[in-house]
Amino acid sequence: MSSYPLQRFSVAPMLDWTDRHCRYFHRQLSEHALLYTEMVTTGAIIHGKGDFLAYNEEEHPVALQLGGSNVKDLVHCAKLAAERGYDEVNLNVGCPSDRVQNGRFGACLMAEPDLVAECVAEMKAVVDIPVTVKTRIGIDDQDSYEFLTKFVSTVHEKGGCDQFTIHARKAWLSGLSPKENREIPPLDYPRAYQIKKDFPQLIIAVNGGIKTLSEAKEHLEHLDGVMIGREAYQSPYLLAEVDQQLFGSDKPIKKRREIVESMYPYIERQLENGAYLGHITRHMLGLFQSMPGARQWRRYISENAHKPGAGIEVVKTALAKIPSELDV
Repeated sequence: MSSYPLQRFSVAPMLDWTDRHCRYFHRQLSEHALLYTEMVTTGAIIHGKGDFLAYNEEEHPVALQLGGSNVKDLVHCAKLAAERGYDEVNLNVGCPSDRVQNGRFGACLMAEPDLVAECVAEMKAVVDIPVTVKTRIGIDDQDSYEFLTKFVSTVHEKGGCDQFTIHARKAWLSGLSPKENREIPPLDYPRAYQIKKDFPQLIIAVNGGIKTLSEAKEHLEHLDGVMIGREAYQSPYLLAEVDQQLFGSDKPIKKRREIVESMYPYIERQLENGAYLGHITRHMLGLFQSMPGARQWRRYISENAHKPGAGIEVVKTALAKIPSELDV
């Protein structure tokens, strides 16, 4: 493993996107990126039908993001996550959706730093893996630097949390959709930088609006880590150079074809276990972004992967749409 902190580079938890098929695919691109689950509520884990903690061993390092504010439930789920081998448990204090607020978790918890501190402290008491917090820089009109400082200091001093990922936008708890909350509030990276200066003992990573590895490197001059979300999903080949550029790996950068072919055994195993091809390939559609043949690759998969009985031949045929003379 790398000597860098786990948080040096991570792919953000994204609801309906970063499922275990997505994470397995992303792991083919980078050995070192920290991968997050979608946010999973404590209620789903405790009461839901199905295994909400399932993941593939190949995904490590992988973190579980929890949504909730009931201390007892969070402790129970953190313990389960540690037993299942997750590398980190992360508490969501950043999601602004109405559904999340109604459950009293997500960004609205920024207004309750003592509760967040209690949740973190109690989880830390029962697990040996890091318990971290993902937060915004503020909520509604509570968006001063003093507000953020109070939140971080309380959760650190009372809860023992020493790792925060800061989405460098505030969240509007009403009036904006989750999508608008990712785009409309202005980014304020210097505020995250200032937190690191004021709390040098903490591991601070930043999230929000980061699209390239060169931008990531700029942030890493000020902070311990960078989290990339939608760009890593929509243009996943971005991840192919993470190990070399950010972790000092001397392994050759994988070609796109190689990455597709590395997915074949996984796809065949999953299909044998009853998975649908489209649930896996939807995460791979952006791999050839901006390359000749990319549109044909996307179209063929989109039109065929959902058909009954669709198998690995769909992916192989789609790959053949990429001009063979391209060394990609």
